[in-house]
Amino acid sequence: MSVKQFSGWSKGVILLALVLVALLLGGWQGWRWWLGAIAPATQATHSGNPPEDAAVQVEIPEGSTAQQIGETLKDKGIIRSTEAWNLWTRWQTLQNRPGSFQAGTYALSPAEPLPAIADQIWRGEVVQNSFTIPEGWTIRQMAEYFEEQGYFPAEEFMAATQDIPRDRFPWLPENLPMLEGFLFPDTYQFAGELTPELAIDQMLRRFEQVALPIYDEGRSPYSFMEWVTLASIVEKEAVVQDERPTIASVFARRLREGIPLAADPTVEYGLGIRQTVEQPLTYAQVRQPSPYNTYINPGLTPTPIAAPGLASLEASLNPGDTEYLFFMARYDGTHIFSRTLAEHEAAKRAVDAELTRQN
Repeated sequence: MSVKQFSGWSKGVILLALVLVALLLGGWQGWRWWLGAIAPATQATHSGNPPEDAAVQVEIPEGSTAQQIGETLKDKGIIRSTEAWNLWTRWQTLQNRPGSFQAGTYALSPAEPLPAIADQIWRGEVVQNSFTIPEGWTIRQMAEYFEEQGYFPAEEFMAATQDIPRDRFPWLPENLPMLEGFLFPDTYQFAGELTPELAIDQMLRRFEQVALPIYDEGRSPYSFMEWVTLASIVEKEAVVQDERPTIASVFARRLREGIPLAADPTVEYGLGIRQTVEQPLTYAQVRQPSPYNTYINPGLTPTPIAAPGLASLEASLNPGDTEYLFFMARYDGTHIFSRTLAEHEAAKRAVDAELTRQN
């Protein structure tokens, strides 16, 4: 949005001011002053030391006048002279240049001459930062990422995800305890300061744009909440793209037949842990009571357990029939699918034997 332009200066007054400056300083001396005033505030350095000409982030608030912008730039060490800035910007007005200075956050270097800096703000070339949320991340992982990137503390994000903005996103399920599963994984651009609320709004808006139409246009046997929850479990189980539909179909068949899903990621989520090849889930952990333990609780988990990507959402919308009831992870991302418990037990022994050979 535009910043207020200065007003009240007639062409005659501005030209008179320029003449007076020249007369006061003396012809050649006045010209030298002007060249020095619009020159870069620092010279570029190519030494191994931190550069004095490094770009500085400068916030131009909405409603700033041209004079206020010049004062901000002088305070930040971006320009040498506010007088030169004012004369330059007034001269630009005389040229009837279309547009105006733009509010926003800018990366400005004191090694750039004053006209180049003014042009950057006039054209609105604001800083564009980005953050990336991969598929399958939990809210906790997102929070830790934002903190590591220096955006805001993890706990602030965690707290913000418990504030359900149904006033702006009325499609969010009722009685949702947190936004797990609805923060769409993607890369997002932003200008200025990133807050938990801004990040959440961007991710919810992307879910609304990308994921919501899939459910609205498809015929799913699941409620909206069930669909996202199933997709989140598929997301955590599937690594190989081609296996997502099969994994979703196995879970769908188990749900229809009342067989527990027995999905390791749900146990991990409930316990707040992550198993590895070196430290797999123990029998005690698999049997530990938790609303998210799908070994001992039939049906889906109370809420999604991660952020499902588009492929998992599509695979989980209306899974097809399958002859499989089981699958066993190979630790390389692929799975062995089995029809019977006997086949599944054989697959387990095969994976254990393979792991023993590798060690």
